[in-house]
Amino acid sequence: MARTSSLSGFPELLPAERTVERAVIASLSRTFELHGFASIEPRVVEPMDRLAKGGEIDKEIYVLRRFQAAEDAPRGTDEGGLGLHFDLTVPFARYVLEHAGRLQFPFRRFQIQPAWRGERPQEGRYRQFTQADVDVVGKDVLPFHHDVEVMRVMVEALDALGEVGLPEVSFQFNNRKLIQGFYRGLGMPDVTAAIRTVDKLDKLPAETVADLLVSDAGASREQAERCLQLATIRTADSSFVEQVRALGVVDDLLDEGLAELAAVVEGCSAGEHRRVRVEANLRIARGLDYYTGTVVEIFMSGYERLKSVGGGGRYDALASDGRTTYPGVGVSFGVSRTLIPLLDDGVLAGSRPVPSAVLVAVAEEASRHRSDAVARALRDRGIPCEVAANAAKFGKQIRYAERRGIPFVWFASESFPDGEVKDIRSGEQVPADARTWEPPAVDRWPRVVVRDEAQ
Repeated sequence: MARTSSLSGFPELLPAERTVERAVIASLSRTFELHGFASIEPRVVEPMDRLAKGGEIDKEIYVLRRFQAAEDAPRGTDEGGLGLHFDLTVPFARYVLEHAGRLQFPFRRFQIQPAWRGERPQEGRYRQFTQADVDVVGKDVLPFHHDVEVMRVMVEALDALGEVGLPEVSFQFNNRKLIQGFYRGLGMPDVTAAIRTVDKLDKLPAETVADLLVSDAGASREQAERCLQLATIRTADSSFVEQVRALGVVDDLLDEGLAELAAVVEGCSAGEHRRVRVEANLRIARGLDYYTGTVVEIFMSGYERLKSVGGGGRYDALASDGRTTYPGVGVSFGVSRTLIPLLDDGVLAGSRPVPSAVLVAVAEEASRHRSDAVARALRDRGIPCEVAANAAKFGKQIRYAERRGIPFVWFASESFPDGEVKDIRSGEQVPADARTWEPPAVDRWPRVVVRDEAQ
């Protein structure tokens, strides 16, 4: 096969890098399951009419087509009929509708799965990427306390990733009721346009956003200034409530949003967090219209250039079949968006590219059965190992182990009837019994190495 070139936007991890990704996914899954969330993995394709329903993402959808489409193909599978999902929310909404009769509500799910999006590749944005979502969905009603619960679960999940070297992350919360109530109390002519405009503050200067509030949202100069004053409020506790009150705007929806945001911030701040900061940031809006209450964006310290690495919120109509509505609340974390820049920068790495902790040497082909028996004894006790590919000189077998990153070489031959094991890093070689010998815990399986440790 001729040498191939890489495809832009479709990252492929090397084995040691996959060690890091797998550790992250395992840690996230463990936290989600500790809170009673079930894992699901919906299909990766959806009908085009569902994927393009919003109209804003259709140009980024990868269409699924057969090279030779059969004339009698089932309806919906013809050319252009199916596309790869571009996030995990759209397939989840369909999943809930399709399986509602067999699900127990509120339904608690997490989903860690690839998605595909045809956007311009750049750091942190890829055409194929893995996300981790966690949601609770109700049937017609979903009490607000689930907002606090889901956000706190993701806080704990990302805090636990500090164990595998993830830098500190910041959860920045707001509430759409708060924003809408404030704008309504101000008398803004177009509340939706105002929300979308203020959401551009991370890309445009405040003066430009103020001009857009006047031109696009119909605000007066005074109203535009008050909107920007609200957007500057940012606190690590519930003191934002009094700061908003001081702006003099009165509205029932504003009161509800303030109470909900205070509950989320206080709930997510509770307990000891080593790698997570929680803030109320009244600039956060999440421009998507389906958010109806709590909203959050997640940022990673030292990687602010990536913008948010996760986000989500409350949506009171995830899906509906015309008779029943399914409200939900959820958060998404960009696994690929976060990890690939950290791997590229050398912040995180895998300790070795293979799972094997031991290479069992082969003295001669006639005695390979002896080496196989040692390997079986080690594997029976959960020690990953492999047997040498050929009976080369022991020095060559040791160099082979070095190239593969295997820390120990086991010698089983007539010269070493009881077995001897060599730590090829230190050179120490000691007698050993395959039925009792244990490698150091740190060497048993590949692990994540952080840059400070590597240095």
